[in-house]
Amino acid sequence: MLSIDTVAESAKAPFAAPPALANILVVEDEDLIRETLVLALQEEGYHTLVASDGYEALNLINTYLLTNANPENTEVHLIILDVMLPGINGLDLCRLIRHEGCTVPILMISAKGSEIDRVVGLEIGADDYLAKPFGMREMLARCRALLRRTQIQQATVSPVLRFRDLCLYPQECRVTLRGEEINLSPKEYKLLELFMRHPRRVWPREQLLDQVWGQDFIGDSKTVDVHIRWLREKIEADPSHPQYILTVRGFGYRFG
Repeated sequence: MLSIDTVAESAKAPFAAPPALANILVVEDEDLIRETLVLALQEEGYHTLVASDGYEALNLINTYLLTNANPENTEVHLIILDVMLPGINGLDLCRLIRHEGCTVPILMISAKGSEIDRVVGLEIGADDYLAKPFGMREMLARCRALLRRTQIQQATVSPVLRFRDLCLYPQECRVTLRGEEINLSPKEYKLLELFMRHPRRVWPREQLLDQVWGQDFIGDSKTVDVHIRWLREKIEADPSHPQYILTVRGFGYRFG
């Protein structure tokens, strides 16, 4: 779950009923632009959730994407994210979202339209970048393209990964052990998914850090050992004698 020490409590915005097309989170501080975006999206049949600053967006992302606290069991399919926001700017928010392993597509919008601004936005994790002012037709076309791309990617993902009594459901971010659902943190889940997609492959700690925490992670590689221990405590019958996640001394870890 994302957290910032200075984040103030913000009220949860109401969410529409499950959509016919997609649910789109619009994060924009300028009232006129936000209202115009929402109107254009709703006319296309999309359902919208809105935030007017970075802290409000952070709260909604935590609720609807990164925790099990989502009361409506509603999925956010796309984020339209302004760069210049009060509280937490869009670049920092995008970086935090990706650091937590959230893969929802992000369309970044900004009055800063230089090449370097676009490159920075894309490099930190945005899927597309649209410079203001822009036309609503182009914005809608880019949204449709991002949503199509996500649907194609999801279609190529196996609906379930299985190993012995362990099942992982990628599209639901859910794991069961002997038929019982187990609760994993985002990092534990990403580790397990990586292991299950590549059974018997040996992963050095540095590669696990790059894959799960990101190449810009600053910290001790021992954090991998800590998360592996936590994960073993949840999935192994005897964590001291693991059957799923094995230690390959001098190299790293492998699954199975």
